[in-house]
Amino acid sequence: MGEFVSLEVDGGVGTIRLDRPKLNAISAQVAAELAEVAKEAAELGDVGAVVIWGGLAIFAAGADVSEMVELTPEEVRPRIEALQDALNLVEEIPKVVIAAINGYALGGGCELALCADLRYAADSAKLGQPEIQLGIIPGAGGTQRLPRLIGLSRAKELIYSGRQVKADEALRMGLVDRILPAKEVYPAAVEDARGFAEGPLVALRAAKEAVNRGIRGDLSAGLAIEMQLFTGLFATKDQKTGMRSLLGKGPGRAEFEGE
Repeated sequence: MGEFVSLEVDGGVGTIRLDRPKLNAISAQVAAELAEVAKEAAELGDVGAVVIWGGLAIFAAGADVSEMVELTPEEVRPRIEALQDALNLVEEIPKVVIAAINGYALGGGCELALCADLRYAADSAKLGQPEIQLGIIPGAGGTQRLPRLIGLSRAKELIYSGRQVKADEALRMGLVDRILPAKEVYPAAVEDARGFAEGPLVALRAAKEAVNRGIRGDLSAGLAIEMQLFTGLFATKDQKTGMRSLLGKGPGRAEFEGE
């Protein structure tokens, strides 16, 4: 457990908690701690799904500008590489990951949310990539993950303008998946994460890998990845359990072991 980023496990759900007063700004230390926690969440057997949360007040307001303002290109490169590496590790957690967004998710905070599989936002939340207003561009995945999520034109408009998006607009454009009252965001994310944690974990891991790897290449490459992962699941207990349960009891009644 780091000073600003921790992993708390309860009932199969691991909560990656950002807690760096007062804005959860992503400093070099936060990035390093996030990388370690992401690796831990990926490896722990008692973590079946993950929620990323910054608390009731704010998800994360972006990178710590005070650490970067006077840096040269040579000095800033290892910092942004470390942050990219940390967010890549979050994205690659082989379990369902839900970002529970209260308050602001801006800049690096928005880029962190983009690494999750699903994003639940408070009705008062605001998201955006305001880097252009600082004379820079998103550097930890925003120019790449945002277009893949909401489409090229919408992503360009947000990145070029740097404007903040309210929760209702974020839902319409597909930037978030659910809107809830602020106090219900984290409990709802944990409840849904627990449902995933009790599901067919091997198949969920394969589905996530197929989607994430496939979207980075062309259709034929993606179909080859899908085929490989699909056929491999026929060596698992969960596949036999799920199909036998369908034939014997009907849909939605299988009790999976995650094997």
